[in-house]
Amino acid sequence: MELLINFWQLLGIAAPWLLLGFAIAGLIHAFMPEHLMSKYLGGDGFSSTVKAAFIGAPLPLCSCGVIPAALGLRRSGASKSATVSFLVATPETGVDSVSVSYALLGPVMAVVRPVAAICSAIVAGVLVGREDTRQRLNTAERDAKSSACCKPVEVEAGSCCTKQVETTIVKDSCCNTAETDRSSFTDKLMAAIHFSTGKLIIDTAQWLLMGLFFAALVQTYVPTAFLADYGDGILAMTLMVLVSIPMYICATASTPIAAGLLFAGVSPGAVLVFMLAGPATNIATLGVVGKELGKRSLLAYLTGVIATAILFGVTLDFALSYFSVNILDGIEQHQHVVPEMVSLLMTWLLLVLIARAFFNKARGRLAFYKEEKSR
Repeated sequence: MELLINFWQLLGIAAPWLLLGFAIAGLIHAFMPEHLMSKYLGGDGFSSTVKAAFIGAPLPLCSCGVIPAALGLRRSGASKSATVSFLVATPETGVDSVSVSYALLGPVMAVVRPVAAICSAIVAGVLVGREDTRQRLNTAERDAKSSACCKPVEVEAGSCCTKQVETTIVKDSCCNTAETDRSSFTDKLMAAIHFSTGKLIIDTAQWLLMGLFFAALVQTYVPTAFLADYGDGILAMTLMVLVSIPMYICATASTPIAAGLLFAGVSPGAVLVFMLAGPATNIATLGVVGKELGKRSLLAYLTGVIATAILFGVTLDFALSYFSVNILDGIEQHQHVVPEMVSLLMTWLLLVLIARAFFNKARGRLAFYKEEKSR
């Protein structure tokens, strides 16, 4: 019974902020034109890497959703560094995860988390960009020493020596980014509501509920400071990295798990490492980076994400210790900002939306199976 009570209390604390985050995420999804991302993230250089991090940070995409989005950017002309920066920043944080971080982890973590995510994305992007530049220089040197095919002689158009490639974009093709979005404000608003109450909830609800249950489990059965002697330092942060790699989890859903670890006595720095490494270093993402960008880029990607996460984790623990700040006290002080009646209504609304989303998903699958069977 105590377990259920703790679960309900955590759900009540998180629900208002989750709904706020989902609403903002839906607006961003509907009102941010996709062609602008491709336009501003093309080309090499530090500026495109920084822009990719800041564009990706607020977007409501989880670890699974960011992969096709990042590949789309890459195929649209984005550089490797910008693609990696977007691939790291987007799942590590977001408007929905920041709001729930404030609810479950306190204002300190709600501020530090997105800052660390953006820095992590920029560092990883820069490292991958440097590796890409080194590879291209090596390729250019090999080409200069290669056979006569690459000597300055006259060649026929379309041969292997042709250096200039002309690309023609059909007016109505998917590559034509000059076409403006003529959807009305009402259409975009409805699309935002549909996304935030449908796909976004389906993508996060299962892991979110599991995370809240884990946090309640820890809060109920794990003694306070159980991991206090082993839950801090480089060893604990390295363990958080190893635990996070096989997990396929987004920033929002990882927050309740992080709260459970924090309640169990794991240091805030180690918890921060888990929230940064978890969404960005899962096996699926690593596989895509290795296949699309190369093994050396994958190594640079991992180095940037893990090193930055541990650096921020160590810095956070040092700062909290130096200024004698107990982050758990901050959590307890702000969790009653939302009136109890509003929190209760938001909790039931969230549960209704979750049930509705999964019902629609199940109905869609059933209709698909019936249609396939009737063929």
